[in-house]
Amino acid sequence: MFFMADDGARLAYSDEGQGLPVLCLAGLTRNMGDFDYVVPHLADVRLIRMDYRGRGQSDRTGAETYTVPQEGKDALALLDHLGIERAAILGTSRGGLIGMLLATVARDRLLGLCLNDVGPVIERGGLDRIFDYVGRNPAARTHEALAERLAGAIPGFADVPEGRWLADAQKHYEETPDGLRIKYDPALREAFLAAFQGKTPDLWPLWDATAGLPVALIRGANSDLLSADVAAEMARRRPDTIFATVPGRAHVPWLDEPESLAAINIWLDRCGR
Repeated sequence: MFFMADDGARLAYSDEGQGLPVLCLAGLTRNMGDFDYVVPHLADVRLIRMDYRGRGQSDRTGAETYTVPQEGKDALALLDHLGIERAAILGTSRGGLIGMLLATVARDRLLGLCLNDVGPVIERGGLDRIFDYVGRNPAARTHEALAERLAGAIPGFADVPEGRWLADAQKHYEETPDGLRIKYDPALREAFLAAFQGKTPDLWPLWDATAGLPVALIRGANSDLLSADVAAEMARRRPDTIFATVPGRAHVPWLDEPESLAAINIWLDRCGR
């Protein structure tokens, strides 16, 4: 399905199930398929997903539009399109940053916020890793070849379900006669690099703005993007945070791990499921 953003961009989304509205916001280069693994475990909510502009099936609108504020505006436009006044937000990485921004600028639209491996401080090591691949096609020419490479190239993951790396490769890369191609606008690289030039802004006020909302934080035990110290400070500032550390996961947990599901279910109950 598609809806039109304020500037005329055609953006893709899915809307399934009934109950508490849960808006799922994906990672930087990802699409609505980012949540495929958790969907079977959330059958009792209204699950809404979207492809940000420039990703998946949505229109490519140029690097200057691939920003957290614009994507937050698009998320609110989707809720308006669906006639939803308030929703719980489940945000993975980039999606969590968008969720924290919305808690600041549109708090009345949120029922709660669950962050998947992201916080107000993004570690430089994780950023450098993203700089290396964002906007670039992988060298592997087939999904199978990429899956084999991912299994050995991404440190910090253990006990990965059989076939998971292949499924990830198929979700996020298109197989063509010329090799694998990313399923997003390569101009996202330009936008991402521009966002992290100069002094990094203080994002702690965004986390503090969640005060009073049900919040959960899921962290991969081996994450290079969200440090254990930052996660501990988030919990100190919000002692009521539902916090889960997922062993055998780096950035990011897939959200179908027992630890992730336990945290998500407690959070959904607090949000009014």
